[in-house]
Amino acid sequence: MDTELKTRILSAVDAAFDDETAFLSELTSHPSTRGQEQSAQDFMAAALDERGYEVDRWQIDVDKIRDMPGFSPVMGDYEDAVNVVGTHRSQSQKGRSLILNGHIDVVPAGPLDMWDAPPFEPHVADGWLYGRGAGDMKAGLVSNLFALDALRKAGFAPGADVFFQSVVEEECTGNGALACLERGYRADAALIPEPFEEKLVGAQLGVVWAQVHLKGLPTHVAYAGTGANAIEAAIPLIEALHGLEERWNEPGCRHGDFAHVHHPINLNIGKIQGGDWASSVPAWCIFDMRIAIYPGQDIAAARAEITETIMDAARSNAFLKNSLPEIVWHGFMAEGYALSDDHSATAKAAIGALEGAHRSVNESDLDRVAITATTDARFFGLYADTPALVYGPRAEAIHGFNERVELESIRRITQSTALFIADWCGLETI
Repeated sequence: MDTELKTRILSAVDAAFDDETAFLSELTSHPSTRGQEQSAQDFMAAALDERGYEVDRWQIDVDKIRDMPGFSPVMGDYEDAVNVVGTHRSQSQKGRSLILNGHIDVVPAGPLDMWDAPPFEPHVADGWLYGRGAGDMKAGLVSNLFALDALRKAGFAPGADVFFQSVVEEECTGNGALACLERGYRADAALIPEPFEEKLVGAQLGVVWAQVHLKGLPTHVAYAGTGANAIEAAIPLIEALHGLEERWNEPGCRHGDFAHVHHPINLNIGKIQGGDWASSVPAWCIFDMRIAIYPGQDIAAARAEITETIMDAARSNAFLKNSLPEIVWHGFMAEGYALSDDHSATAKAAIGALEGAHRSVNESDLDRVAITATTDARFFGLYADTPALVYGPRAEAIHGFNERVELESIRRITQSTALFIADWCGLETI
């Protein structure tokens, strides 16, 4: 790509950056937690329609995806689970097609008094935009959109089909991205601008969620010795799961990309509830757990080992051995994915195009990172033979309080994305 064309594209991003920031602020103001994504998806669908893209909006049908590889079991219905895809159809079809994927759903805000400002009233301070979901990952969604805008303002359109995806369910199952595959959306590569500090994600862990149900024997607390406390019975099970966590972190268990990562496998007991009354020995307890797995680690075998760990601990407990826990699998059943394991010509070309775009904007080489989280990249890389590049802006406190994303990083990501699209898809004059 010649210098003059690069300059035109980069300048187009700069010229619209105030609009991009305002668009991101408005999108962040939509509290799109699970099941509440409708208004944010309305906003995205309207933006795509205004730009003349072919807009596809549909409710996820669980029956259509439940037997597909990568499906994660869910609790509740998908009545309000709606995906939005905007399609650019190339006139020349001279380049390589591309999926621009991002998720609209955000995690719960948590206790509001722990935020310095309301989480869904975004504001800018000291070069950062604050708000729940601003970094994870509405900034990435917006950078995808405004990268396409920049090409148009420079007088061009992608020379291949581009599918802009705004999906739900990334934070708990990934079934939104899976539904896009079921819908028939395929491309030569996928770009997902998750907030990993302008580095290319070379490998990501998988994630398994489970819910453990315990039943105790209720009695008045004055006679606690004659009852069985279901909350306290959870403690040895959690300790056993931490033992499993440590075994999976041993050097001999690790995937090569995580050989030098400190403690890559993390167990989280994310929620616990139980009991009915302070003066009654709890008759029930439920705790929700999350644990990571490596790329290439068999998910069925991991699930069996989790089950064995819980049941062995239960059988060693005086009460639980006669009242074994029930394990309910819901949410993430996600395999790990390593782009580094994809040695295809297509993957090398896509990575090379992104490296070139990054270098043009940053005047430095593109670093790679192995992350101890999961993204929707696995669906494209594992189940659609599509190299998935995860590359997004710098953000802080994602899933925490005072979540924020750096504005200048968003600018650079938008510029790099625009250059990447131009190189990967080619350009046609409009």
